[in-house]
Amino acid sequence: MKRNEILELSFEFALKIVEFTEVLEEKRKYVIARQLLKSGTSVGANIREAQNAHSRRDFISKYVIAAKEADETEYWLLLCQKSKNYPEPEGLLSEILSIKKLLSKIISSSSVKNEKK
Repeated sequence: MKRNEILELSFEFALKIVEFTEVLEEKRKYVIARQLLKSGTSVGANIREAQNAHSRRDFISKYVIAAKEADETEYWLLLCQKSKNYPEPEGLLSEILSIKKLLSKIISSSSVKNEKK
């Protein structure tokens, strides 16, 4: 079976988000923890759902949703990074940026294929 890099990256990222939001909750940063947990795990969930899309349009739609969730996740991580008394998101910001770039490539190459039909 062929390796699916975006599926693997997004799943590993989601696991790290779960761990980071647990740290946020320990520090009683409940609101941000909840938002970050929802958006950060949703990226991978939408990518996984796209693997069973019933059409190319559905596939692209799921990836667009994943990209929006990735943008939101980046926002919450930046808030953590810039806010006082919040733990540093460490490598999570660079990981979400890599995921966003890969999502963008997948969306644009899938859209081009869709236009050729």
